[in-house]
Amino acid sequence: MSLFDKHRAVFELAQQACATRHCWSPYPDMPDKYPDAAQAKAAGLAAFDRHLENGRFALDQPGIFQWVGEEVSPYTQAPLGVQYPQSDIDSLFGAAEKAMDSWAQASIDQRIGVLMEVLEVIYRDHLFEVLHAVMHTAGQSYNMAYAGSGVNALDRSIEALVYAEQAMRSVAPSALWQRRFGSSDIQLQKTYRLVPRGTAVCFSCASFPTWNAWPSMMASLATGNPVILKPHPATVLPMAITVKAFRQVLQSAGFDPNLVTLALDTTSEPIGKRLVQHPQTAIVDFTGSVRFGQWVEKNAHPALAFTETAGCNTVVLESAEDLDAVLRNLATTMCLFSAQMCTSPQNIYVPQSGVHTPQGLVPFKEVATRLASAVQALTSEPKKAAMILATIQSPQTLALLQEMQDSGAQRGQVLLAPQAYPHPEFPLARTSTPLMLQVTTQERDLYAEERFGPISFVIACKDADDALHQATQDARTQGGLTAFLYSTQEDYIARAETAYARAGAQLTINLVGAMPLNFAAAYSDYHVTGLNPAGNATLTNLAFVASRFGIVQSRRPVTAPQEKAA
Repeated sequence: MSLFDKHRAVFELAQQACATRHCWSPYPDMPDKYPDAAQAKAAGLAAFDRHLENGRFALDQPGIFQWVGEEVSPYTQAPLGVQYPQSDIDSLFGAAEKAMDSWAQASIDQRIGVLMEVLEVIYRDHLFEVLHAVMHTAGQSYNMAYAGSGVNALDRSIEALVYAEQAMRSVAPSALWQRRFGSSDIQLQKTYRLVPRGTAVCFSCASFPTWNAWPSMMASLATGNPVILKPHPATVLPMAITVKAFRQVLQSAGFDPNLVTLALDTTSEPIGKRLVQHPQTAIVDFTGSVRFGQWVEKNAHPALAFTETAGCNTVVLESAEDLDAVLRNLATTMCLFSAQMCTSPQNIYVPQSGVHTPQGLVPFKEVATRLASAVQALTSEPKKAAMILATIQSPQTLALLQEMQDSGAQRGQVLLAPQAYPHPEFPLARTSTPLMLQVTTQERDLYAEERFGPISFVIACKDADDALHQATQDARTQGGLTAFLYSTQEDYIARAETAYARAGAQLTINLVGAMPLNFAAAYSDYHVTGLNPAGNATLTNLAFVASRFGIVQSRRPVTAPQEKAA
């Protein structure tokens, strides 16, 4: 049985889910639902501990010239102590180009089958190992590392394979073409060949290393391109585990493992710009800071660049049937992973007169204080705070919290001051409760850019129309991946849908209940529109994969077969 046949049933279900956009996943959504969960959890933790004990992560790839590693656990604030092989950049590109030939000649079914096998191996053999690696590099909670950086990232990877397969299948492999020219009938046999664009460089980010990187890798590999993976220096381990799994499956399937390699750097000696501008770079997938993402978009040419950076995700709160339910949902979403997510809301726009409810108009000041109280209720008890806030990935975020608190106190009002909370399992964890500031639109310079981390602004606007204008202006000028609207007025909702669509931001309307507002469902939700400065690509759709290969044709006249010699 071929690998494609082995995974055909799951792949076909994924195709159906992408076509209908309904809820589906082949993976359990919680760690305790994983098959043989107790054994898998113990094995994953043991594998993670072995990395720390060994000190060196064995990875056989070309051009190794030294060993580097500078990861620090946000939970213990101690170095992981793991060293990784650093390879010469030119050696990686040379090996990738050499590996591409046989991979490009493989059939669509072969490539999809091998990549589905990679995902099965990660899920079956490495999921809980990756979970602990993500926890102790990115700082996510246990459950978020399992869901967001584990099974949901696997789902997004299958989704990328579905669209890659769809794009490639849309090209007929051959055609017989006939046309009359004057008195002649011309017949041409045409052959269409899918040609990979070339080596892809994939950057993974510090806070969610797998979620964007895995599907980006799949999009490139499925269409025939090798991948050089460039992890953030703070979160190498989950990506080193990833690369090792890819290489092992590729080699077992008879392909050159150098189709996937790891390119490492340090914070003091970055290599990102060299990778982007390397003459053999054909594709760049970048997730990370706005500043470097904008540089990539301007400087990657002639390589194709697919970016997701960040922006000012907004909330417009005009009216509500149940204001307490709305504020609870907003508070939860604002606190998830200490707002270190690209979909976390930051700017909350409220008419200065207040919010309309069935019980009457709730004044702006009361809305702000009630939202702050809802956030405080989630974060005041350490056990609950640990589950929802987790840790602060980088010390730079703590510095930004202090800077913004000082500015907010001078120019607005501090609704909630951040403070470290004692993590019940890791007493040395780097933690902080959220900072909430109350300001007016006059303080736009404070909030009109992404303030990464648990920082939010409740902003008083002239009226509901001004609130909508201010919020969509954020998306248009600064970028916005997601937006949230609460209103009981259908005409206002309709205007908001149009305004946010023009601003290129995904909109969630009047959602309350158990689901986090910023949950993005694979096979159903399009992540990023590519229509504002928050990123130029959507994860995932046909456009995310179709330009990763070209179509080259050959044609020749059809001639009658020669008669056999007597």
